[in-house]
Amino acid sequence: MDTILRNSRVDDRPGALLVDIGIDGGRIAAIGPGLEAEAEIIDVGGRLVSPGFVETHIHLDKSCILDRVNPQGGLDAAIGEVARLKREFTPEDVYRRARRTLEKCVLNGTTHMRTHLEVDPVIGLRSLEGILPLVDEFKWAIDLEICIFPQEGLLNNPGTDDLMVEALRKGGRVVGAAPYTDSDPHGQVDRVFEIARDFDIDIDMHLDFGADTENLDLDYVCELADRHDYGGRVAIGHVTKLSALPPDQLREKGRRLADAGVAVTVLPATDLFLMGRDQEHSMMRGVAPARRLLCQGVNCSLSTNNVLNPFTPFGDCSPVRMANLYANICHVGGASDTEECFEMVTGRPARLMRLADHGIEVGKAADLVVLDCESRAAAVAELAPALMGFKAGRSTFTRQPAELHPPVNSV
Repeated sequence: MDTILRNSRVDDRPGALLVDIGIDGGRIAAIGPGLEAEAEIIDVGGRLVSPGFVETHIHLDKSCILDRVNPQGGLDAAIGEVARLKREFTPEDVYRRARRTLEKCVLNGTTHMRTHLEVDPVIGLRSLEGILPLVDEFKWAIDLEICIFPQEGLLNNPGTDDLMVEALRKGGRVVGAAPYTDSDPHGQVDRVFEIARDFDIDIDMHLDFGADTENLDLDYVCELADRHDYGGRVAIGHVTKLSALPPDQLREKGRRLADAGVAVTVLPATDLFLMGRDQEHSMMRGVAPARRLLCQGVNCSLSTNNVLNPFTPFGDCSPVRMANLYANICHVGGASDTEECFEMVTGRPARLMRLADHGIEVGKAADLVVLDCESRAAAVAELAPALMGFKAGRSTFTRQPAELHPPVNSV
């Protein structure tokens, strides 16, 4: 074996024994107590060892532009600010900002990512040209998948369709949508499903952003997922309208999503920042209640979305922080529910992205993160820092635990 992670906490149930994780050739070769082999020994001291974090919805291309914008508006204002700025984006600029964001993600234990990337006649393929080199440059630490989507409309924005198809041919692996910005929302959804079927790729949409629950596009997306047998290959992000539904209607929509095999990605930081801006008091939080959707059988993930831009002027790229933020917003308190928040940044997003090699099992890729805590619930509740990470068994980062320095003669 190449490496043994000694005294690892994989099973965090009370009374569960610590184990060693043996890694060989980039894969988990053995899990059990007292492993012995000629290998590098890393004693993790009883800390939690988790599969690497998975970001299903982030925007590398427009991250780290806070110094160029006014982040005080809502959704329309944020789209407008980026539309103004991206005229001046160059591949080199996008590359530098995306690289900075990727480095933060790696340092927080993320090993897989789906980044959403805009194309249209204004930006052309310049952002794609900036992001594509990072796929290879960062494969030592993270698997990066690009989702191509039309932020400012598709059918109402001539030339965008051709650019999306070209971007998919040049390296995009998933097709996305933002029908709420289109003159014909259902027409955009139709076209995106058509593109997905032509390329045999998955779909990941920005959907139902807002507070008006009169019409939900998710119903039409579920209908098409059924019609085209695309269950398990469609995800929808934001879906803030679900936060405004009464319980009986939310259960109905949850069952519909589960039956159609459509997953939901909740984006706590962005949705909390942008929603409720038309209200002067008792402002809505606007964060979709993933925990209630899970009860209906919907696969849900939590993700970062935007970092240091007008959509979200914050962000350290920590999935644990997103899990903690969601838990606060949605009144999660019990240990089992808090553990589910952790699962929504690890196992559940891995299933959304159909990552069969993700998890701590013999034979699977050794994509791991060591957290300074003893349980998944504690990781979320205490914002436990990631102390070290591994990609295919290779160390990708280390961080020293915080240390107190009391006076020498203290009692």
